[in-house]
Amino acid sequence: MNWTVISDYLPLYEKAMILTLHIGWQGIVLAIVFGLICALIQHYHIPVLAQAVLVYIELFRNTPLLIQLFFMYFALPKIGLSLSAEFCGVFGLALLEGSYMAEAFRSGLEAIPVIQTESAMSLGMSRPQIFWHVLLPQAVGISVPAFVANIIFLLKETSVFSAISLMDLMFTAKDLIGLYYKTTECLFLLVVFYLIILLPVSIVGSLVERRLRYAGFGD
Repeated sequence: MNWTVISDYLPLYEKAMILTLHIGWQGIVLAIVFGLICALIQHYHIPVLAQAVLVYIELFRNTPLLIQLFFMYFALPKIGLSLSAEFCGVFGLALLEGSYMAEAFRSGLEAIPVIQTESAMSLGMSRPQIFWHVLLPQAVGISVPAFVANIIFLLKETSVFSAISLMDLMFTAKDLIGLYYKTTECLFLLVVFYLIILLPVSIVGSLVERRLRYAGFGD
């Protein structure tokens, strides 16, 4: 292990990590929005839209992110729709992870006893009030483990961005290995920087889950 080489490569990995986080967290925010909307459509059985959401979930959960990125980045320009690599990365992550988030939200909503909705309605609460003040807090509390697992999965999936020429951590590692053949040092830095990204998410997720269980939301 050549520590001088590792020190020289650190700035390149730091820059790649910033790009990875920038795209990853944008994808996570959009995925949560997509997932919540899809879960609501399914939960309330909105005609036509519920069937469309089911098709979306099955399509994106059963195809690799790499194929989805290739389709957006290489195939869509053939029909006149050119998208930047960064947009494809963000939107690809959002669509993939949105399908998983939708299932997490849906399972959380379905785990809440119907009596709670009926009780809230008997108190004169409107459907939006019931959703925001009764259903959503409990659904989130129940689904926290799935949310954390999905976020970690999504951040790890950023490793395929190199296929569409985004200079993320994997692209940087592969590029440096190809140029200088410092395989051990490059892979060591790759592991370290992914741990820097993912370990805090895992730790914070565990703390939030414990806090919500203590408050009674995860029961």
